[in-house]
Amino acid sequence: MKDIKATNPQLIELIKFLRKKSRENKAKIWRAIAEDLAKPRRRRIVVNISRLNRYTNENDVVVVPGKVLGAGEIDHPIMVAAFSFSKKAREKIERASGKCLTIMELVENNPKGSNVKIIG
Repeated sequence: MKDIKATNPQLIELIKFLRKKSRENKAKIWRAIAEDLAKPRRRRIVVNISRLNRYTNENDVVVVPGKVLGAGEIDHPIMVAAFSFSKKAREKIERASGKCLTIMELVENNPKGSNVKIIG
């Protein structure tokens, strides 16, 4: 288990929450996401909308352990959970009838992490 070197209080809380839910629900996916979020900021994942469009199908559930940016277009509805979204990315996902969630909301809705893709 990596030490948390982040200073962002929301990020620290999210990492601890994911580790706890991983143990409680025996869901390794939340542990993997927590470890990705615990990386240094310069190595944290940044994903553009175009990548989400390329690697997802309609009505997929996707987790981005980092930030979603608005470069590109999306042409099908998906549910995206991420640590943060740019303003443009949120607009484009919602315009395509998709849904933007926080990672905590996704864990509460789907504690086992079934049918969730990690994009990063």
